[in-house]
Amino acid sequence: MNPTDLLSNVRTTPRRKVLISGASIAGPALAFWLNRYGYTVTVVEKAATLRSGGYPIDVRGTALEVVRRMGILPQLRDAHIDLRRLTFLDGDGGEVASVTPHTVTGGVAGRDLEVRRGDLTDALYAAVRDDVEFLFNDSIDTLDQSGHGVDVTFRGGGRRTYGMVFGADGLHSHTRELLFGPEEQFHRYLGYCFAVFTMRNTFGLSHETVMWNTPGRAAALYAVGDDDEVHAFLNFAQPEPPFDAFRNPQAQRDLVAAVFADAGWEVPGMLAALRDADDLFFDGVSQIRMPRWSSGRVALVGDAAYAPSFLTGQGTSLALVGAYMLAGSLADRDHAEGFAAYEHDTREFVTLNQGLVGEGGATLFPTTARALEQRNDRLRKLSALPSAEGRPAHSALTLPEFKPLR
Repeated sequence: MNPTDLLSNVRTTPRRKVLISGASIAGPALAFWLNRYGYTVTVVEKAATLRSGGYPIDVRGTALEVVRRMGILPQLRDAHIDLRRLTFLDGDGGEVASVTPHTVTGGVAGRDLEVRRGDLTDALYAAVRDDVEFLFNDSIDTLDQSGHGVDVTFRGGGRRTYGMVFGADGLHSHTRELLFGPEEQFHRYLGYCFAVFTMRNTFGLSHETVMWNTPGRAAALYAVGDDDEVHAFLNFAQPEPPFDAFRNPQAQRDLVAAVFADAGWEVPGMLAALRDADDLFFDGVSQIRMPRWSSGRVALVGDAAYAPSFLTGQGTSLALVGAYMLAGSLADRDHAEGFAAYEHDTREFVTLNQGLVGEGGATLFPTTARALEQRNDRLRKLSALPSAEGRPAHSALTLPEFKPLR
């Protein structure tokens, strides 16, 4: 049989049905590429709609090539936030240093992107909505791989069978729990908790972030433009993860208020806004580290498999690159060979980027007075330096070319 005959046979083979759990970033990106490679894709999302808005996120290095190949790079360039200044304050509110953001993040000015999370999710959804089925306000209840596929029951009562299932459902992935057991065995807690919410911009801030620090505590106001709102961020050291608070919004508010009760600067106003915020997001600063990302016909991608934590700034980029590599690995292979290739070709990139927590991310939030002063000394020196030329981990993977089989 020659290659032309093989391609003809592939084109006439019925499209393979797959299910993706999660419609944030990794899920729609994976859906885009799987559809490109001939799969019939369904995405199930527990939320009632796409989650618009949200805090700004970064797209850097190898991930820029992914969005370019998807055709959405121009749209994201138009949505680029262009944060111009990052100012650090001491406990009394005095300025420590004012630096260009890329100097701290390791990004590359003029090339890397920072966009509102909702702008990226909207772009990804628009790229796939006409070719992919979305089931909102539903989620996977059970998975059964005892047959020749994956039998799925949904919380809403439906039942379907798929050739493969993918968990793109985030740090606290239910798919991962069904497949591998409790999260705790893969959860690497990094010693901090954080709260993010929006509040009125009464500070005159524009295209900038201002961060106040004392040992073990940080408060930041992030103005992505000239908007009437700013993103408020409260981060604090917490030796053990407060598991009870993770599922209780009132406990989250109480914990944050207690930690920052005696704080100065603008923190009292931030705590007042926190009490009434309807978009509070609270979590521990954590990574997910797994020895393998698949079992049988089910595989994980993005934060569900390898969350790097916001300290690296690489969660979105890993999700986009991982989705591209997973789908491409399945373009001309069965699930077993494809999943093996996905892990083999992607794991080193993931490991390098997860390792960025030891290269400056965590040092932004020192827990002792001495460490804080050392950090401030470094920032004063950075303020005189030009923008960084990117961290090697961001571009450590050169994307292969996967050819569609249809």
